[in-house]
Amino acid sequence: MRGIVYGVGVGPGDPELMTLKAARLIRENNVIAVPGENAAESVACRIAGAAVPELKDKELVGVLMPMSRDRKALEAAHRRGAAMLEAYLERGENVVFLTLGDPTVYSTFSYLQHILEEDGYQVELISGVPSFCAAAARLNHPLAEWDEPIHILPAAHRAEEMAGLPGTCVLMKSASRMAEVKALLRRSGRNVGAVENCTMEGEKIYRGVEEIPDNAGYFTLIVAQEPKKG
Repeated sequence: MRGIVYGVGVGPGDPELMTLKAARLIRENNVIAVPGENAAESVACRIAGAAVPELKDKELVGVLMPMSRDRKALEAAHRRGAAMLEAYLERGENVVFLTLGDPTVYSTFSYLQHILEEDGYQVELISGVPSFCAAAARLNHPLAEWDEPIHILPAAHRAEEMAGLPGTCVLMKSASRMAEVKALLRRSGRNVGAVENCTMEGEKIYRGVEEIPDNAGYFTLIVAQEPKKG
């Protein structure tokens, strides 16, 4: 029988925010895959290792997931990564692929999932604490109340859309154009908070647009809320 691939969210960074199910799957399976060539140095692996000491005894597989705008190069890399996992599946071994946050939200694993499913393999997603929920908790602000909607935007591509949206806007992937995003936030009149490296070492909390540095790191998430009425 072929093995199963589990796309497992390890949460935003704090090992205590990993789910019991994520920990169990790591303990019960021998092959643990993570994004990045050096598996042991990946952020996801360090988080999981702090929560599940047994990880050090597992077979770690690093899957290179390059940051590139070249679609052909990305497709080739994703297919190579999927082929690596399929080799284990054909031997009847399950693969636990660790991903930051939740595997359904801007996860690198989703690219592999599409290929694996097209090739006829079984994939199961295991939810983790999403980064935007963890960031809202660190800011000590509810993301939404009563009838307020929430919008999740990849700020590197679609931050401008915030202007026409009610409720709360969560801006992910902001770092590459932070100065532009901050200009949009100033014009929006929204109440702004941000968290860099949420629940990780080096975490920084910013309250207000002006506190956010233009060179904020890759793991910076912004919560922009409409002022409360009344």
